[in-house]
Amino acid sequence: MTRPTVALIYDFDGTLSPANMQEFGLLQTFDKDPKIFWGKSNRMSADNDASEILCYMKTMIDEAGKVGVHLTKENFRRFGSMVRLYPGVREWFGLINEYGRERGLQVEHYINSSGLTEMIEGTEIYGEFKKVFACSFLYENGEAVWPGVAVDYTAKTQFLFKINKGVMSIRDHTLVNKFVQEKDRPVPFSRMIYFGDGATDIPCMRLVKQFGGHSIAVYNPDGTEKEKSMQLLTEQRVHFAAPADYSEGKTIYRIVTAIIDKIKSDLAVEDLKKQSAEF
Repeated sequence: MTRPTVALIYDFDGTLSPANMQEFGLLQTFDKDPKIFWGKSNRMSADNDASEILCYMKTMIDEAGKVGVHLTKENFRRFGSMVRLYPGVREWFGLINEYGRERGLQVEHYINSSGLTEMIEGTEIYGEFKKVFACSFLYENGEAVWPGVAVDYTAKTQFLFKINKGVMSIRDHTLVNKFVQEKDRPVPFSRMIYFGDGATDIPCMRLVKQFGGHSIAVYNPDGTEKEKSMQLLTEQRVHFAAPADYSEGKTIYRIVTAIIDKIKSDLAVEDLKKQSAEF
C-alpha cells in the first residue's frame, strides 16, 4: 500500500544556509563586498517601485556584463557548490527519511525559495529534494539574459498549493486551480512542515499553520535573528522557533520527529473513526 506522505518544505537562504547563496563567491566576482551589489539592487527596486526579486536578477545580469562574468548554468552550479550549510543539514535528510519510514510514512522534501534554482542544483544536497521551486533565468547561447521565474512571497504560497495537489510544474496554472477534494490531495496541509526565517516566508508559515500543518521559524544561533523568530512565535504566526542546527537530537530534530509521531497518531485515529462508522 502507498504510504501517507509528509512534506518538509524549506526556504533556503537563512534556513538551510547561514547567508544568501549568492554571497558564497558569486557576488564577490562583481564587487568585493556583497553589500554593494544588494545596495544597487535595492536602489533599482526603490527607484522604480519594482519587485525586489526581479531587480536583483536584473542587477546580476547587468553587473556580470560589466566585468565579463559569464552567467552560465555551469558557473551558477559551480558557485552553488561553495554554499555553506548549517550544522547537520547533510545528514538530516537520511535521518528524517528513515524516521518516517519506520512509522509507515513517506517523507518528501521541497525547496520554496527566492534564491536561484541553478545554484541550488550545484549544492551537495540538491538530490534530496523532490522539487525545487525557486528563481531561475532564461538563457540564450548558454548565458542568462532574462529572469525566467521570480519567486516572491506570493509565488511561495502558490507553490504550497501545488505541493498540496501534487503539481510539480512551475508554469502550470490549470491543474493547481482545478477543484480536488481535500481527501484526494496527495499532501494535505495537515501533513506539511514549513521551515523559514525571513519576511518572504511569513505568509507560507501562517498559511500552513492555519490549515493544520506546522511551521518552524529557524534562526542563526550565532547571529541576531533570534528576536525576530521569537516575535513570530509571540504573534502566533509559527508553532516553533529553533536554532538552525539539524543534527540528530537537537531542537529541530526533536520538533520534527514529534510532529511525525503526531501525524502517525492522527492517521491512526482517523482509521479508527472509519472502522467505527462501518459497525
